[in-house]
Amino acid sequence: MNRIDELFSRKPQGLLSIYFCAGTPTLEGTPGVIRTLQDEGVDMVEIGIPFSDPMADGPVIQDAATKALRNGMTLQLLFSQLADIRRDVHIPLILMGYLNPVYRYGFRKFCESCRGCGIDGVIIPDLPFRDYMESYKPIADEYGIRMIMLITPETSEERIRLIDEHTDGFIYMVSSAATTGAQKDFNKAKLEYFRRIASMGLRNCRMVGFGISNDQTFRAACDYSSGGIIGSKFVSLLESYGTPLEAIRDLKKTIKIREFAEK
Repeated sequence: MNRIDELFSRKPQGLLSIYFCAGTPTLEGTPGVIRTLQDEGVDMVEIGIPFSDPMADGPVIQDAATKALRNGMTLQLLFSQLADIRRDVHIPLILMGYLNPVYRYGFRKFCESCRGCGIDGVIIPDLPFRDYMESYKPIADEYGIRMIMLITPETSEERIRLIDEHTDGFIYMVSSAATTGAQKDFNKAKLEYFRRIASMGLRNCRMVGFGISNDQTFRAACDYSSGGIIGSKFVSLLESYGTPLEAIRDLKKTIKIREFAEK
């Protein structure tokens, strides 16, 4: 069973997924960040593939991607760093990046490399759904890679149901149509969006991302989906502290993850 499927089967609520950009804060530190996050109880990790034009990302993640590229991070180097990650990392790992570097690497080769180092799923925000269905899904299915699609408050019900029917793993619910970045809370319109999607009876589990940075937004995500994805807040803490252990422990205090998990 794919590790993503196993996770949602075992723990359908209260999941914490953390995003960070490969190659930051140091070029060689990516495997260490992953291992630290697992040791600190994170349920799933999204590893960002740095790109020079990350259109869906806010300034924090844009800055991290720029630094990673300056550090020398490439997709090929990332795969080499993750070659033995499954010796001691057992949680689901997802690669998140834009189509350009994946296309240049070659999608079949990309899926081969993902399977070779134990990547469970891939998020490509700018991959058109039609292209996914026609050219990418058959290859991803062949290698057992979950292709995870994003929806926003503007996504039509028809498109949401198509995504639900033709993807596996989970549906990534973007909290707003804006770029990534911390938010103090979710307004009534966003909560209504969460409720609307929750009432659709979708086959796939859902995770909420974009804007989760504190206990209030994390709890709202968990109330209306399987959990929350935290990116910009953790990336900021990682940049500030310089070490993943201090960063994740600070974040866990902020969102009170232990208290939520016990509730």
